[in-house]
Amino acid sequence: MSSPLITRMQPFGTTIFAEMSALAGRTGAINLGQGFPDTDGPQEMLDAAKAAIDGGRNQYPPGAGVPELLEAIASHQERFYGIRLDPASQVLVTCGATEAIASVVLALCEPGDEVVTFEPYYDSYAATIALAGATRRTSVLRFPDFAVDEASLRAAFSTRTRLVLLNTPHNPTGKVFTRDELELVASLAREHDAWVVTDEVYEHLLFDGAQHVPVATLPGMADRTITISSAGKTFSATGWKVGWLSGPEEAVAAARTVKQFLTFVASGPFQPASAVALGLGDDFYEGLVNSMQRKRDLLCSALEGLGLQVSRPQGTYFVIADAAPLGAVGGLEFARRLPEIAGVVGVPVSVFHDDADAARTLIRFAFCKKDEVLQEASRRLAAAGTHAG
Repeated sequence: MSSPLITRMQPFGTTIFAEMSALAGRTGAINLGQGFPDTDGPQEMLDAAKAAIDGGRNQYPPGAGVPELLEAIASHQERFYGIRLDPASQVLVTCGATEAIASVVLALCEPGDEVVTFEPYYDSYAATIALAGATRRTSVLRFPDFAVDEASLRAAFSTRTRLVLLNTPHNPTGKVFTRDELELVASLAREHDAWVVTDEVYEHLLFDGAQHVPVATLPGMADRTITISSAGKTFSATGWKVGWLSGPEEAVAAARTVKQFLTFVASGPFQPASAVALGLGDDFYEGLVNSMQRKRDLLCSALEGLGLQVSRPQGTYFVIADAAPLGAVGGLEFARRLPEIAGVVGVPVSVFHDDADAARTLIRFAFCKKDEVLQEASRRLAAAGTHAG
């Protein structure tokens, strides 16, 4: 019997993250595929979650989010970026950033509308655009520098462009978009009267002095930008699924209308705990960056030691390497063989592309792991490289 799945969703199947994590489990390989830390977040946050559970905060939270988290999100945006928000009307708590993205795209897009995004893109972007019945238009970021191609980006816009879905710092490339690049996106959005939806979940994972520029802070963009982030990446709590979006009141209201029919609400006791985390001092954020930058350098050096060309990321949890010297011809096929070859799991970048040839032999590795795990993965990759040579 043929699949009853609707046609526009049939290309998606199981996410690559689920497939690669299952492969790691079956083979005993080190999982550098899925981007989750293997340590817990700050103790103050964990203690606050326990207190919330013990305090009986285990039923439905308010639809928009618990008041202390709404206030904390607004305070965070002002503290770091000078963005002032009304927590009651301009902030919405969601079941992770993935639901925030879905809520906005489903609220703003109809069949016939077009969504501009960069590729490689996080896989939920393409699936969510398809769910809305909209059309994906892309501009390719090419290894190793992943610079914006202005001509390609301009060509992606049309009279049917409804919104731009932007991710900075960018998964999977680790690119941090420059102010000039963001101003180009903003000018095209204004020219085509399009919304900008900006996924900023890696906003605090910035290396080598790179600066994160929220699109909402650019001239003329506060009224057409919806900003998305979450607690998962910054505070090593990806399983809590506490995300949020903020922006103009009318856009937040539109997203809230859709969101209530997706999960309704979620993460009750984890919301006040996330509020505590957002209020941590600068020492926490500085420590996070220093730790992750050191882990990045450890893994990048190991990959470069194999003779692989590496794009050293400016942000996120991830590094992309060209695995051709290890025998890669097709990324997906190679990623499925990598546990056998090296006892390590990575993710093929080609699955995040419409233009798969742009990333034919590229593999993404996550470095948000304990040092000893990264060291063992490096040892295994080195042994595989010696065998390949």
